[in-house]
Amino acid sequence: MIVKNEAASLSRCLKSVESWVDEMIIVDTGSTDDTISIAQSFGAQVYNYDWGNDFAAARNYGLQYVQSDWVLVLDADEVLVEDIILQLQASLKQKDLLAVTLIRHEVGAQQSPYSLLSRLFRHHPQIRFQRPYHELIDDRVLALQEQEPHWQVGHLPDVAIEHFGYQADAIATRNKHQRACQIMAAALTQDPKDAYLCSKLGALYVDMGQVEQGIELLQKGLNLHPPEPSILYELHYHLGHTYARCRQVTLALQHYQQAVQQNLPELLKLGAYNNWANLLQACGQYERASHQYQQVITLQPEWAVGYYNLGLTLRAMGDLAGAIAAYQQAIQAQPDYAEAYQNLGVALFKQGQLQACQHAFSQAIALHRKHDNSIAAEQLQQGVAELGLPDFPANPCL
Repeated sequence: MIVKNEAASLSRCLKSVESWVDEMIIVDTGSTDDTISIAQSFGAQVYNYDWGNDFAAARNYGLQYVQSDWVLVLDADEVLVEDIILQLQASLKQKDLLAVTLIRHEVGAQQSPYSLLSRLFRHHPQIRFQRPYHELIDDRVLALQEQEPHWQVGHLPDVAIEHFGYQADAIATRNKHQRACQIMAAALTQDPKDAYLCSKLGALYVDMGQVEQGIELLQKGLNLHPPEPSILYELHYHLGHTYARCRQVTLALQHYQQAVQQNLPELLKLGAYNNWANLLQACGQYERASHQYQQVITLQPEWAVGYYNLGLTLRAMGDLAGAIAAYQQAIQAQPDYAEAYQNLGVALFKQGQLQACQHAFSQAIALHRKHDNSIAAEQLQQGVAELGLPDFPANPCL
């Protein structure tokens, strides 16, 4: 691991692995909180490193201290899923296995809730991280396979890592984006034919509002014809998302369709399937959208967003009973889903179920306030009052 001021989350991460690893190597890049003492309390070896805007260099610095045969890489805001341990241990027994790609669940992500990462690999002198931002070992692994064809790369189909790194702090996010932009732009200047960097930096430009620059870079990445399905998926996915934002529906649909055609585990394409369905819904193609959302739910039955979007579509089709069931499933999957409670209240009101409707609206208002969304809470409170519901509480709470 590499860390800096991770006292709030480090214990959770290390607890998830302490019973399963032989050693913990942690590179600290300048913590001023209790990060180092927390790491040492778990028996970790902590090494200080002067940060130089290069994640690959920091990771490689830590690799020199590894004594074990295999390396598992985590960040402080991640945990290893306990149910995956036996699969990991079985993988390590395979003689010619060089690396294992792992599925990471992006907890709280509304767009792409799953990603594929090479985070488990054999401790081999030729395997090192590359790229200063979004650092990877993949290029080194491919090069080693070309030299020694007996090496294999494995994949585990179940979620192995949960990532809790999404935050609502707009200023922190903006500063992080600016730093990432500077690092990746400099790296791309050094290697202008890196389609992976084109994808990451292009998507970042779009997030920062530099849409034309983002599209240009994403299209450049496609024109480089990268052979890796994962990179092609990301390029098409980000172009689909960007064109959808620009209301260029035809182009967006084309890119989402090309994204889902890539040879990847279906779970990793969940975001593209969901966004494709969102476009169909926005265009009034409710039957097709409903079918697509059902596919999303089949891929991941525990993803609340899929049920919520299906509920919106069924309500638009006039199927209130189906919409109510979908919202309830969304809430079951994510109990603090304020928008699901709110739309459940609307559907129940239209069915004349006033008592249940009141409860749903009350929950929605309380959750909006809990999530520091006071504007949404007050707007809903006012809207509910205008409906004339009897005995609705002025200050509902959970």
